[in-house]
Amino acid sequence: MAMRFSEIDWSAWKPLETATLMFVRMDGMVLLIRKLKGMGKGLLNGPGGRVDPGETPAEGAVREAEEELQIRAIDVKEAGILNFQFTSGYSLRCHVFTAANYDGTPSQTPEAIPLWVDEREMPYGQMWADDRIWYPLILQGRYFEGRFLFDEGNLVGCEMDIEGARAGVEQRAADDPYLTVPKTATVTPDNYEGPAAAKAARVGAAANAAAKERSE
Repeated sequence: MAMRFSEIDWSAWKPLETATLMFVRMDGMVLLIRKLKGMGKGLLNGPGGRVDPGETPAEGAVREAEEELQIRAIDVKEAGILNFQFTSGYSLRCHVFTAANYDGTPSQTPEAIPLWVDEREMPYGQMWADDRIWYPLILQGRYFEGRFLFDEGNLVGCEMDIEGARAGVEQRAADDPYLTVPKTATVTPDNYEGPAAAKAARVGAAANAAAKERSE
């Protein structure tokens, strides 16, 4: 029987691995990468990867940006936490960070191609399906914690805890959906962005053949 989001006991949930994402944000632009290897190859994301033994998540995020883009992030702040459960059994906690500046020159490496993107035109159709849910909260400066269930590349369901959100406001599908999300809201691909957008956001099966390598 397929795993259901409502059946997951998140209070007892523990990830198999911990990873990070880093978003350098300057003057309305954000530094993304196009992944050249590993899980999500070909997709856009922030630089990131698994936290090494003995590292804090912040240390791991800075290191990954150095390895993937040859830059050192400056003025790093944690923006939120993402908890991922996959129907395959794999699970991952991802700490999301932002940086207001950096040293060095963003450069292509064997792992990634850097590109600056206008935050008003985020390319969600080329990103993981969950990104469109929580990245708008970074723009609002609201700390978040999300819980997500994926079946391969398909987002089955999720729940968000959002700092400063207005309690009692029911989530509805909209062009810019997460501006009035309640403090805790359960959503699915169909009700957070509409069936057509949900279908467009699904990641191809070939890109998701090894879910455990998601943040490699």
